[in-house]
Amino acid sequence: MENVDLNLLIALDVLLDEASVTGAARRLGLSPSAMSRTLTRLRSATGDPLLVRAGRHLVPTPYATDIRDRVHALTRDAQAVLRPQHREVDLKALDRTFVLRANEGFLNVVAAPLVTAIMKEAPWIRLRFAPKPDKDALPLREGRIDLEIGVRGASAPEIRSRLLFRDAFIGVARIDHSLFMDGNISVARYAACHHVVTSRRGTFRGPVDDALEQLGYQRAVSVVVPGFPDALEIVRQSDLVTHVPRSCLANLSDESAGISRLRPFQLPVKTPEIAISAMWHPRQNADPAHRWLRDRVQAVCRKVLAR
Repeated sequence: MENVDLNLLIALDVLLDEASVTGAARRLGLSPSAMSRTLTRLRSATGDPLLVRAGRHLVPTPYATDIRDRVHALTRDAQAVLRPQHREVDLKALDRTFVLRANEGFLNVVAAPLVTAIMKEAPWIRLRFAPKPDKDALPLREGRIDLEIGVRGASAPEIRSRLLFRDAFIGVARIDHSLFMDGNISVARYAACHHVVTSRRGTFRGPVDDALEQLGYQRAVSVVVPGFPDALEIVRQSDLVTHVPRSCLANLSDESAGISRLRPFQLPVKTPEIAISAMWHPRQNADPAHRWLRDRVQAVCRKVLAR
């Protein structure tokens, strides 16, 4: 809109409403001379006198009378668009699909209670859980993913995030594994076991290997699987041991541990803490429905993973 000053629209709306240069100047906080110059610019822009003198007063021209309601509506709409929004969302009527991306371990623990919480408040919401093969932010940037759950990367600084919970790796073995025989799981005994590890990239090495190496140990990684549930299932039926985020075991109570044949244990080496966040693109930041979704995800995580 080259050479168009949209501030003139507001001035025109007030001038047509007041039918007075002095009155319009007072409302807009301008001097009468500045308002008079603005009227001159409006006359030049529209090619119409707009307000003409009739005795001691100004009266609108036929063109000004014709456009007065349109100008007022346009001004109101423009101000509404540029005003900070405080919209409310009708959750009972909200008909929308949200796409969430998270790994299998998170979904196994949080998906069911999250769906229950969301359906209770917004029964017409649809959730689609997408696989998480990597940390690529492109799906968020392109709008193919509404919310991602995981460890925040450094490749997309514009992505917004909110910390959901802090996690840590914990060891897991079959409940009757020989590792538990004397109650003391030393670094040497742990490293001597055969291990199954989880890696989306299919790598045999991870933070546990780095920690063992610093202490002069090396472990035998026999199996690599793409997801934590796969590792737990292998451990359940073999003599291999694994490590998973503590949150993966949140739905295994003490009573169910015997049935599941899994027993967690504290790793004999120290590994970095895991910060799990919800991530979204800035385009979604002010959307009230998306903000509600972020709040529900955080609330469910706090409830399910509280410890």
